[in-house]
Amino acid sequence: MTTFQCILMGFLIVCAISVSFSKNLLNSILIYMSYSLIMSIIWVCLESPDLAITEAAVGAGITSILFFATLKKIHAIQIEKEKEEKADQKEAESNE
Repeated sequence: MTTFQCILMGFLIVCAISVSFSKNLLNSILIYMSYSLIMSIIWVCLESPDLAITEAAVGAGITSILFFATLKKIHAIQIEKEKEEKADQKEAESNE
């Protein structure tokens, strides 16, 4: 393995671990997109362009769009923003 592939594998592991510890759904989707894009680059390095295109299109493209649509449909993004705003207000009140 080349140094570049080792670095990509490291990023892949970091993405996999950080998605499991992320509490924000939107961040989890963005990390999942990063994971898919890194995986598609690894497929290109392994000389499998057909798998790379499929991973990029399905993993980072269609699946992420479906996740975003689902979050919007269930109003999860708005709920998380409201929770963050309330936490910021409580923090501001406690600092005063």
